[in-house]
Amino acid sequence: MPRKILILVSDMGSGGAERVAANLVNAWAARGDSVTLLVTYSGRGECFYQLTDNVNLIYLADIAECSGHGLLDYYRRLKALRCIIRDLRVDVVVSFLTNVNVASLLAVRGLDQHIIVVEHTYPPMSHTGLFWDILRILTYPYASYVVMLTSEGLGWLNDRIPRARGTVIPNPVPYPLTAFEPILVPESLVTADRKLLLAVGRMNEGKQFGLLIDAFSRLAELRQDWDLVILGEGSLREALELQIQTSGLEKRVYLPGRAGNVGDWYRRADLYVMSSRYEGFPMTLAEAMAHGCAAVSYDCDTGPRDIIRHGVDGLLINPVSDVPALASALDQLMRDNKTRERMGQRAIEVRTRYSLESILAIWDKLFDEMTT
Repeated sequence: MPRKILILVSDMGSGGAERVAANLVNAWAARGDSVTLLVTYSGRGECFYQLTDNVNLIYLADIAECSGHGLLDYYRRLKALRCIIRDLRVDVVVSFLTNVNVASLLAVRGLDQHIIVVEHTYPPMSHTGLFWDILRILTYPYASYVVMLTSEGLGWLNDRIPRARGTVIPNPVPYPLTAFEPILVPESLVTADRKLLLAVGRMNEGKQFGLLIDAFSRLAELRQDWDLVILGEGSLREALELQIQTSGLEKRVYLPGRAGNVGDWYRRADLYVMSSRYEGFPMTLAEAMAHGCAAVSYDCDTGPRDIIRHGVDGLLINPVSDVPALASALDQLMRDNKTRERMGQRAIEVRTRYSLESILAIWDKLFDEMTT
């Protein structure tokens, strides 16, 4: 029987949680569920990911008609959120990310409403601050379920908020990916005779792209047929551009921005790299491997070790943030074509391990447990 599902997310920019939200709402709507995606960000923003026509997209800012950050503005948005949830009469609310999770749990208090909240990072590393930590401890026990992406995340939840009802659902890895604007053609930047080392993500401190550029600079002279491309945007763009210029790598390291056709870049890449200090369940890593990329990643507390099988389809690096260790692992696969290609052939098995169909089945089981 079709369900009525409401998905809450803070914004629909180019982040990993937003990508997962888009994948899920499109899949649920495609099979006949009635799906509404509600964006709660007070600044509204735009939807970066393509949604199917049968997904109802609404913005809380349009309904609450306030964009400030004072207590009265928060109250108005919370009140508007409660009215939306009450009036839609959905079977289940699914909320993504800590601040939205807390707001949604407050909004449904007193309503007979099933609600699932999802953490998309490993909380000990996400540094949300004491205020949100306290609110999370106070509100999460009232969720029907708290979904964590990994067993390590569930362990944290059971230890930190033992009254919360937790479960593990990894992110689905769709394949192939749908292309949408903006389109960036890989061949316009990296010619066919060059090898491509690819990274994708927000340019923030957690992704540690500065360390990646440092590691690549140590290999640039030795591996002269390789270029590094980092797709994405973020607050550290200017600092990264300055680092590239200072290192004299303007013709070897490129920051072309966001790409709606990221699948084309995965297919063009010869090796994928993830330099993050922390992750939840990194979608870009899984997507790259689904396209046949061997991968090198720091073995941060959660995420990469659930996706990369060390020595089989990629390499995990310890300690995290060690630049020489990252450079060494990259060099190992950059110079060994046979091993890199063999790992890439095994990497595509991630399509089955985290297929959209298998992850949707886990969500359906959770929905059934709540509504029967």
